[in-house]
Amino acid sequence: MEHIHHDQQSVVATLVPEEDRLNFLPRHFGQHMLTVENYLYSQFGNLCPTYTGGYWHFYDLSNGGCYLAPSQASYALVHAGNYFDAAVSGDAAGVIVSLFTFSQLSFILEEDPLGSRIANYFHWLREFAADHPESHLIFRAID
Repeated sequence: MEHIHHDQQSVVATLVPEEDRLNFLPRHFGQHMLTVENYLYSQFGNLCPTYTGGYWHFYDLSNGGCYLAPSQASYALVHAGNYFDAAVSGDAAGVIVSLFTFSQLSFILEEDPLGSRIANYFHWLREFAADHPESHLIFRAID
């Protein structure tokens, strides 16, 4: 298993092993798992004009959160709404698109009990992002 460590106080991301992938989305998002997954992939297509699909890594965070990250080494992301245009690692791209997805779905599902839980996923992932090696790019992208 791959672990991403930043320091002892940091949130740790653990790659979900192949045999546990089928349980990842239902475990975190229950009945909204397909909504989250579809929204995330669609959102990534908007941020990365060259994206045509591919394998994604699933990560659990030590604080209870999670995120999904595309498997290529790097991606060129463009977010016209805030003038973000930069190449980031696949991991940072996943953090960025997961943060966008959790933020937007927390408002869309506001009336649903899962809405507040998805808001928590945003905050848990943001906590992890603060110590990410590409945190400056992540926060520029979501600003």
